[in-house]
Amino acid sequence: MKANLQLRLSQHLALTPQLQQSIRLLQLSTLDLNSELEKFLMENPLLEREETVEENTAPRSAVTLAPEGVEAPAGNDEPTEWNPADNWAPDSQASKWHEGDDDSEFGQQASAPITLVDYLSSQLRLMSLSERDHQLVSQLIAQLDDDGYLQMPLEDVLTIYPESLAVEADELHVSLSLLQSLDPPGIGARNLAECLTLQLLILPELTPGRDMAVRIARDYLPLLGSHDFARLKKAVGADDDALRQASKLITQLNPKPGADFVPIETRYVVPDVVIKKTRGKWTAVLNQDAMPRLRINKLYADLLQSGRDPNGQLSGQLQEARWLIKNVQQRFDTILRVSQAVVDRQHHFFDHGEVAMRPLVLREIADTVGLHESTISRVTTQKYMLTPRGIFELKYFFSSHVSTESGGGASSTAIRALIRQLVDAEDHHKPLSDSRISDILGSQGIVVARRTVAKYRDALQIYPASQRKTL
Repeated sequence: MKANLQLRLSQHLALTPQLQQSIRLLQLSTLDLNSELEKFLMENPLLEREETVEENTAPRSAVTLAPEGVEAPAGNDEPTEWNPADNWAPDSQASKWHEGDDDSEFGQQASAPITLVDYLSSQLRLMSLSERDHQLVSQLIAQLDDDGYLQMPLEDVLTIYPESLAVEADELHVSLSLLQSLDPPGIGARNLAECLTLQLLILPELTPGRDMAVRIARDYLPLLGSHDFARLKKAVGADDDALRQASKLITQLNPKPGADFVPIETRYVVPDVVIKKTRGKWTAVLNQDAMPRLRINKLYADLLQSGRDPNGQLSGQLQEARWLIKNVQQRFDTILRVSQAVVDRQHHFFDHGEVAMRPLVLREIADTVGLHESTISRVTTQKYMLTPRGIFELKYFFSSHVSTESGGGASSTAIRALIRQLVDAEDHHKPLSDSRISDILGSQGIVVARRTVAKYRDALQIYPASQRKTL
């Protein structure tokens, strides 16, 4: 084959280093952005932060997210200010154990978390036990899970001890009883029924409903869990008042006695934009505390102007610093544009709450601001908006479309809010089934199938009607 040369013209998209950096910065959260900027500041002497009056590790506008399982007042029907200090934490024995004189060893270390093993071991040291008994109980403590349960069968625990101890099964049962006598009540249980029973047995014998509650916890807990009160009353031979009293005792118990000793990871959120109502219109403004203030170092810039850069290294770093400053500014400008577009379409939410949320997809915002959907996805991920109704991730305002009888559409978020309202207002003696909720929504012109209602109800962590029923 004869070799020859050919000249061809073609087009292809190339991501320049500046564009790659812009994309990377856009998808970072504000906290991650600050961490990324610290690396640039360490590597590039021409880049520096503008001096401020005071520097804090966490921005002043940082919001502490509520612990998992604690509902933040973000979805209230009336605009409220969410004070992070209002978040509660379970009152654990660990905090009580640390209370004492300021001169005590534990008082000086009150901020250090205490583990469940440490707390139980400290009680064990105060008991008059032989070295052998202490070793047996300590091994059981080491096998507890985070909730305080002994999931490993005692037969398997026996195999852990050295053969030289010659531990018998009866002896291990005695050690388990010693463990279960420690605080918190219910520790060392092998299942939920045993955990609740241990807590009930330490109540005074004259506690109303105690004996029946023990019977239910030991033998009929599944019936109580499924709210099958008819079969439960027949099984224990009780009337409504007696069963209600026993059920109240059980529901006040702690099903996870060891959970209070598991440290809760604190997560901080820095809102990128703040929503305010100005002259009757909801407006998004950038959170100035979240915006890093960067500038070119004047000393090194003067060196460049005087021509004292023989190897050209400072010139390259100057260009990189300018790119970074421009990309950071562009990042926040894009977030502001997208946030304002979202606010314009969801302004009824800020006035009336979740029930007024309208359907919204990424394509709609992309067309409005003239960006690609992938860019909108990056902008709305881990970017937060501080509103009078709470703090929300921008993705919260996007929801799917559900048809209505009038030919319009309803937001899935609004439908979930309606389901929540219906459940909150229902008769707890005759809770609404998923089919009934579907019918009620249908009467309001919102066509939602029963299985869709069940899916939304599960997402709201609402139990089925059979489990919401009360005596």
